[in-house]
Amino acid sequence: MSDRATRERTLGRRRLVIALVTIAAVAGVGVAVTALAAPEAPRSTATGARGLPPDTAPVTRGDLSDSSQQDGTLGHLGERRINAGGPGGTLTWLAPTGSVVERDERLYEVDGEPVLLMYGDAPMYRTLKTGDKGKDVRQLEENLAALGHTGFDVDEEYTEKTAVAVKRWQKSHDLKRTGTVGPERIAFAGSAVRVKEAGGGGTDGTRVAAGDRVAPGSPVLTVTGSERVVSFKVPASEAGSAKVGTRVTVTLPDGTRLPGKVSVAGKTASTGDDPQDRTPKIDITVSFDDPEKVRGVDQSPVTVDLVGETRRDVLSVPVNALLALPGGGFGVQVVDNGRTRDVKVELGMFAQGRVEVSGAGLREGMKVGVPSV
Repeated sequence: MSDRATRERTLGRRRLVIALVTIAAVAGVGVAVTALAAPEAPRSTATGARGLPPDTAPVTRGDLSDSSQQDGTLGHLGERRINAGGPGGTLTWLAPTGSVVERDERLYEVDGEPVLLMYGDAPMYRTLKTGDKGKDVRQLEENLAALGHTGFDVDEEYTEKTAVAVKRWQKSHDLKRTGTVGPERIAFAGSAVRVKEAGGGGTDGTRVAAGDRVAPGSPVLTVTGSERVVSFKVPASEAGSAKVGTRVTVTLPDGTRLPGKVSVAGKTASTGDDPQDRTPKIDITVSFDDPEKVRGVDQSPVTVDLVGETRRDVLSVPVNALLALPGGGFGVQVVDNGRTRDVKVELGMFAQGRVEVSGAGLREGMKVGVPSV
């Protein structure tokens, strides 16, 4: 084989590897391969009719996994504001930072009157009374039923029976028994909340404390979900490695390893704020199997091992060993006793810089040609 032919084969292999990496990335599969730098043109060491490749690598047998490791951050699920309802007034009490508030517990007090948490996605935007209809009515009735107040139908109509149940609930809190209830008494959230801080949080400078005056709609608390989660980002090209349901193991700051799974995978990629890294990435959220076992300070760094798919007992070669065969398909250049031959292969999983291969005449321990390193 001439120097020119050898250079063409090497460059052809390089182009093939880059193309395979690109195809795999677009397909969203979990690959861990790296495009090769252009190698120096090797010198031919002809033996008979064939030339030897610049370097060789063994065909290995074993498990191939597209597992990967990511840096994540420990936190809580979601973030939202609790705004003041009713006519406003003076804050006389706030749930402490870091506390968890559950259904029917106090979030804050205005003029000595408590505002209590109920579960539901729709906001509490009006005073509910007999004859009212809507989703917020159903939410209220669902909460009353969960608290043991019965005698009414859980539906979207506020009836006299609903009003009687509301009066019983008001009595349980030593409140005036009116049979009506509004945003000055209830705030809805999807589940139990954890108090992140008083006020609106963020960078807007809004902070409140007991003794401050609040107007209707002004931020009182910034809360998150009570569930501990881990968040991290992956390049959009590796989205397939972090699909919803993907199993993970999270290593906490104290070294504890806990199992979990991807619960949320973003649908939109963004480049983020780092001018040195313009790679489009998506946001990933991990939920723990046993969230009560999670220990650690908010925003602590953690390590996430994505389990991914594992192919057991397969043959594999380095990705850069692949060749595009003249007749179509892919192959490897087997080196044996100073001679070379092309062996056609079928491709399987790409992972860890290797690719699963199968084909007649291919066996563990064979040497295959690769570009010089």
